[in-house]
Amino acid sequence: MKLPIYLYGHPVLREETAELDSNYPDLKKLIADMYETMYDAEGIGLAAPQIGKAIRLMVIDADVLAEDYPECKDFKKVFINPKITDHNDDTVSLSEGCLSIPGIQEKVSRPTKITVEYVDEAFMPQKLELEGFAARVFQHEFDHIEQTLFTDRISPMRKQMIKSKLQKISQGKVNTHYRTVIKR
Repeated sequence: MKLPIYLYGHPVLREETAELDSNYPDLKKLIADMYETMYDAEGIGLAAPQIGKAIRLMVIDADVLAEDYPECKDFKKVFINPKITDHNDDTVSLSEGCLSIPGIQEKVSRPTKITVEYVDEAFMPQKLELEGFAARVFQHEFDHIEQTLFTDRISPMRKQMIKSKLQKISQGKVNTHYRTVIKR
């Protein structure tokens, strides 16, 4: 089922997220719905706060980028209760966008290599090293479960320059081909 995506300004995007356990109700259906929602919105990642759930769950499928970013080949995963346990000091600044902040792209500096620990859908512990654009995609989605948006990582001057656009998004004055929810 395609779920609506919560837009910039909605409080759920800033709400502290709870860890999941294997008793979380209808988790398989929620994961399937998140993938369907992400694909419908033409995204490569989706975190639970973006669909109105303050839980530590995110899905990624960046395989579509494999031609330009080989490290994204077959990068389709569900991350439950993820943590970044290590990162390198090398950073790169690249343009990012977000389904919760449609129509805005800004350069964000992020580490180029990270180590993550999480549990998969079977609640089996996993450890993964990610590099390049795959690391960036993970960090963007991870930020969502840490109550951070990519616009929080841009300079105050750039944020001031896009302030009116952000305000319009928070008021729902934006066109998307997917269903959205704004703060009422």
